[in-house]
Amino acid sequence: MLAKVWSASLVGIDAVKVGVEVDVAGGLPGIVVVGLPDTAVQESKERVKTALKNAGYAFPVRRIVVNLTPADLRKEGPIFDLPISVGILAASEQVNIELLADYLFLGEVSLDGALRSVAGVLAIAAAARRMGIKGLVVPADNAREAAVVKGLTVYGFQHLSEVADFLNEPGRYPSVQLDGTEELARSQFQGLDLRDVKGQAQARRALEIAAAGGHNLIFVGPPGSGKTMLARRLPGILPPLTFEEALEVTQIHSVAGMLKERGALVSDRPFRSPHHSASGPALVGGGSFPRPGENFTCPSRNFVPG
Repeated sequence: MLAKVWSASLVGIDAVKVGVEVDVAGGLPGIVVVGLPDTAVQESKERVKTALKNAGYAFPVRRIVVNLTPADLRKEGPIFDLPISVGILAASEQVNIELLADYLFLGEVSLDGALRSVAGVLAIAAAARRMGIKGLVVPADNAREAAVVKGLTVYGFQHLSEVADFLNEPGRYPSVQLDGTEELARSQFQGLDLRDVKGQAQARRALEIAAAGGHNLIFVGPPGSGKTMLARRLPGILPPLTFEEALEVTQIHSVAGMLKERGALVSDRPFRSPHHSASGPALVGGGSFPRPGENFTCPSRNFVPG
């Protein structure tokens, strides 16, 4: 039997819809994953097989072919563990297939069937809304992040068995509700405060003028004179983020995998402190598989998560 599950893949800070086609047919037992998967996606075969067995489901002793479409887009990371698992359950007729077309499935699966969080869920949720997808099924740790995007129905689960039960009996599980505007209004500034600085009257005045007028500012002086100390306190005197700005900043943090300690929505204006020897490309980010942030390519990790 053939089953199709929808997921997504990150391209920079944007997301592309990915179809996960699973065919369970006769032949020598085994799993083949095609569609330009990287090593992490190839390794999902063993994770999924063990997780399904440990979760109490029958793993088909047949030939299983998993096709990730579009075939010319490179797929990377453990984000496809959950959709592959759901596809195998659907193709082997262990779950209902009626809801598969309405939701994107994202998440890493542990060997015991527990769902682990993945990076880039907010970017994928924003893309899903633009594509007209009804909702997302994600690990519980990513649920609030995805629910920030309005117009989506988001379900967060702790275990693979809960996802299977949801597909068979969707009415048993409530969706995750989150008002991003209220979340932003309740947040408090977590950065450094300029009032902690004693003296440095001229430098403080320069910071205030730059913040008020939106100007560029450069500090010049010997090491230890307080340049970085003052610069770190600039976000504290800048206007608070609007909801649209917070959504954009949070999306970048989500793709970079830096959102766990920041909550569902980043409310502070970001501050970055790359090493003085960082090159131009290092400041932008990149690598073989592009990710935002100089911390991925800069030789020094002297930075403050924004």
